[in-house]
Amino acid sequence: MKIVVVGGGKVGEVICQELSTEENDIVLIDKNQDLIDRLLNKFDIMGICGNGASYDILVEAGVENCDIFISVTEMDEINIIASILAKKIGAEYTVARVRNPEYSQQLQLIRESLGISLLINPELSAARDIAQNFKYPSALSVETFAGNRVSLIELEINEGSPLAGLTLKEVRNRFESILICVILRNDQSFIPDGDSTLEAGDHIYVTGGYSDLRNFLKLTGQDSKSVSSTVIVGGGRITYYLLKMLEQSRIDTKVIEVDEARCEKLSYEFPETTVIHADGTDHDVLEEQMITGYDVFVSMTGIDEENLILSAYAKQQGVKKIITKMSRPAILKVLKGFENQSIVTPKRIVANEIIQFVRSRANTQGSNVEALYRLADNQVEALQFRVQKNSAICGIPLSELKTKSNLLIAFIVRGQELIYPAGSDTIEPYDKVIVITTDKAFDDINDILE
Repeated sequence: MKIVVVGGGKVGEVICQELSTEENDIVLIDKNQDLIDRLLNKFDIMGICGNGASYDILVEAGVENCDIFISVTEMDEINIIASILAKKIGAEYTVARVRNPEYSQQLQLIRESLGISLLINPELSAARDIAQNFKYPSALSVETFAGNRVSLIELEINEGSPLAGLTLKEVRNRFESILICVILRNDQSFIPDGDSTLEAGDHIYVTGGYSDLRNFLKLTGQDSKSVSSTVIVGGGRITYYLLKMLEQSRIDTKVIEVDEARCEKLSYEFPETTVIHADGTDHDVLEEQMITGYDVFVSMTGIDEENLILSAYAKQQGVKKIITKMSRPAILKVLKGFENQSIVTPKRIVANEIIQFVRSRANTQGSNVEALYRLADNQVEALQFRVQKNSAICGIPLSELKTKSNLLIAFIVRGQELIYPAGSDTIEPYDKVIVITTDKAFDDINDILE
C-alpha cells in the first residue's frame, strides 16, 4: 500500500517504524529536515521537507495515488486541513490526530462532515486504557475485545503463587472459562501448550469474560477488590479524559496539579473531584495528601523521569496499584524495580489503532481486523477478526484445522455467546474470533492456515 504520513514526531516515528516493515511504500512529510534525515536512516521510507497542509507538497508526495493518508502533527487544525486536502486530491482513506478536548464531543460530526476516515486521539485512548486497568487492580495491562465482553489481562506470577508449578492442563481443569495465551519469561515470549509449566517471575496473558477473570483472580490469591479511590499527579489532557470516564464510577478521586489555571478548570468541570494546587513531585506534598490511603496511584506528568520517581515512591509507600505514563518505555529496560507496574504509552496505543486501520483496509474483501494489540514487549499480537461467509476456515473442527505454529485461537464470539474453544468447536460465518500469534503480518483470518 502507498501511505503518506505528515508529522515525524513521537507518533509519526512509531507509525513509520511499524508500517515500513509490512511491505508498504511510505512517504513522510515534515518541516524539520534533520528529523526527516534521522528517520530515513532508521527506516525504509522516503521523505519530503515541507508543510503537510500545502497543496503543492501533497501533490509532490503523490497523495493523488495514495491508499492511506495519515496526519499526526502537533496541531489539530493542520491535521484536519491536511486530511481534507488529501481527500480532495485523491487519497482513498484519511486519518487525522485530533487531541483538543474541546473537539472531543464533536469527533463523529467532524469525521462525517469533513470526510475523514478515522480520527485518533492519543490522550483519549490512553485515558481509556487507564480506565480499563481500574477494572482489574492486580493486572499489569488490560486489553478488551468484542465490545468489552472479553478481556485479555497481564499478570505476574509471584513467589508463593498457587499458579507457580502448575501446567496449563492443570490450570484449565481448575478454571474452564479462562485461557492462558502467552507466557513472557526472561524477556522472551512464547505461546504455551498444555504441557507448559508456569514459573515464579513469569508474566502471563489471560483471556476470558469479566466475571470469569474476577473469579480466577480471587481464587489464585490476586487482588480482586474493586477500586474505590485514586490519586492522580498531573492534570493534563489524559487526566481530563480520565475524569470524564470516572464521573459515574463513585471512585474517590484526587488530582494534584502544579498549574493554577489548570486546577481551576478541572475543579470547575469536575466538582466531585478533589483538585489540589501543589507540586506533586514534592515529597512533602505527597505525604501531606496521604497517598498511602488510596487504592491506585497514577503518575501523569509530562516528564518520564518524574513519573518514574513518583511511581517508585508510591511503591515504596505500599500503594498496591501503580500506573505510570511513559513516552519512552525503552528507559525501563535499563532500570530495575518497575516490572510490576502498569505502563501506559499513548504513542504506542494510537500506533496500534492506526496499524489496525491499515491492516483492515489492506483486506477490504476478507475477514477484517476489528482490533489489534501488541503484547509482551511487542513480541506478540492479539487480533480480533470478523469472519466472512466465504472464509476457508468455516465449518471445520478446530482440531482438524492446519494452522501455523506459535498461534492460538483464544475465543470465539457468536452473537451473545462467548465460546472458550475446544477441538470440536468450529468457526462459523460472522463470528468474531480472537487470535494470538507471534506473526505480525495477519490481515485476514485465513492467514492462520499453513
